[in-house]
Amino acid sequence: MANPGFGKRSTPAQTPRRAHDFAHLPKREAAVAAYIDRLPDGAAIDAKTLAKSLPDYGQMACATALRRLSEAGHLRRVREHHITEDGARWVTRTFFSRTARGEEWWAAFLDGGEGAAADPDPRPAPAPLPVPGPARSPAYDALAALGRTDPRMTLSAADCARLEPLAAAWLARGVGPAQLVQALTAGLPAQVHSPAAIARTRLETKMPPEPPVAEPGPEIVVRRLLECTACGRPGPQAALPGGLCRACRSGDTAGPAEPPTGPDVHSWAARLRAAARTRERSRA
Repeated sequence: MANPGFGKRSTPAQTPRRAHDFAHLPKREAAVAAYIDRLPDGAAIDAKTLAKSLPDYGQMACATALRRLSEAGHLRRVREHHITEDGARWVTRTFFSRTARGEEWWAAFLDGGEGAAADPDPRPAPAPLPVPGPARSPAYDALAALGRTDPRMTLSAADCARLEPLAAAWLARGVGPAQLVQALTAGLPAQVHSPAAIARTRLETKMPPEPPVAEPGPEIVVRRLLECTACGRPGPQAALPGGLCRACRSGDTAGPAEPPTGPDVHSWAARLRAAARTRERSRA
């Protein structure tokens, strides 16, 4: 999970989850999207964290996948300036949509916040590259990898498909694919007669608990900026089509820019600090 206030946020009015939600994407992007889709809100979904949870893809591959998911309309990274009882701060949130959205929908959503209207006709899913066969989820790939860790636990394609929902539930509760493989192959009996039966029993009886949901405190969003998915540079919606700045669209990245500041917010924070010091002196 990301720090409180950061991490994944699901957009409203998405279509129900289906087996082939991301079949229009290349294999890597489909796998990363399916994994993010099953994570709870608040989960860290930066490239470094994803690479630790998805052993088949490194940090650079995950970063490229996030950029392409942004281009395809599934993801936008947003920088928000918040005022809470503890002061003012910038937070970065990554909004994810199982349904691919167009530029107009994202613009309306970012202007209207959590209450943005549903898109009655989401744009057709793009097809940048042909994908051979149905998209495989990280849960399916983890089950298929059991035999590489211990040949006695080799599962058939039908076994992997039947056990995929249970494995996906583990991943949704914060367990990485490598941890899932370890849980299903550690401490096996000397003879394994039915690897699928053992995998099902362990998946059902050792299911980890759902992660706790932190209760957010009251806060006011005073400013919201779209952030380039690739480099982190903030800017208005019109300057970042597809969630990418001009430099990243052309391949010339110069690193993230510092968040802009506003004099009104600084003045507000200074007054709060001065009032607190005055109260402390009066008590003394």
